[in-house]
Amino acid sequence: MKRLSKLWQKGKDFLGVEYPIMAGAMTWISDHRLVITVCNHGAFGCLAAGNMPLDAFADEIDKVRDLTDKPFAVNLITIAPNYHEHLKIAAAKKVPFIIFAGSFPRGSEIKIAKESGAKVLAFASNESIATRMIGSGVDALILEGSEAGGHIGHVSLTILLQQVLFAVKDIPIFVAGGIATGKLMAHLLLMGAAGIQMGTRFVMTEECQVHPKFKEAFIKAKARDAIATPAVGSELNVVAVRAIRNKGMGQFADLQMELILKHRRGEITKKDAQFEVENYWVGALRRAVQDGDVDFGSLMAGQSVGAMWILARSWLGKAWGWSIRSSR
Repeated sequence: MKRLSKLWQKGKDFLGVEYPIMAGAMTWISDHRLVITVCNHGAFGCLAAGNMPLDAFADEIDKVRDLTDKPFAVNLITIAPNYHEHLKIAAAKKVPFIIFAGSFPRGSEIKIAKESGAKVLAFASNESIATRMIGSGVDALILEGSEAGGHIGHVSLTILLQQVLFAVKDIPIFVAGGIATGKLMAHLLLMGAAGIQMGTRFVMTEECQVHPKFKEAFIKAKARDAIATPAVGSELNVVAVRAIRNKGMGQFADLQMELILKHRRGEITKKDAQFEVENYWVGALRRAVQDGDVDFGSLMAGQSVGAMWILARSWLGKAWGWSIRSSR
């Protein structure tokens, strides 16, 4: 345990927590209840802004502040319609950490966050983006491999470790994608990671207040069931989303075709079409998380969903008293 403390000291110091384990922000899932639970247990909670109404977003930040004195982050989706207003609110409320996700923030947006006093993190899906984000002034990076759930890049965590983690020493590097056990976490720390981020694993905690059918779908899924959505053509530059295969996947392909045809006919701009894509995922995810629509809602999950049965035996699960019911 003494060696472990030394390995993740950089992450502990940066985040100001006992365990540099980040609960990845998941729209409709990572609300103030999950965030404060994670924070109060010594790890690092991330509030998901998604495309939340402005008043609701401000209220969620206030609730986190009212219920914990621990550091936390807000995760801002740069391609969400409410993104710029979310950034203003987070800066005005002097949130301690701001994470930019979805796409890549402009230097001016990073500046707004930093001038508010926040520490800034951004995702890097390849080596060139990592260099660009560091040059723009981010305080830390999150390397998220394509194994992760939700919006993903095209490069696996194994490659990102070699391209970025082994090369960058100036700022803390947190890693994500396919992580489910304490053993893997320890290996990543040995490789130089400051800490790790998990999303799918936190869905399975008893404290995560999602619809029971949503968790049941995770328990039943195998790793190969968590697939990345295909892009229909290249006109819309659709960011791939990894989710458990269901009937809703087919609807998304149909939506892309419809939007492409509208764009070709001049009925919709490319930007508006991309917003329609994002709105689809926000709505589909909400139906699955809150209403339990596991057939047509979005079951965003990483490939680690196939390792859920292992977790009851992991040191992390035992240390935090996490339990998991499995039908395996």
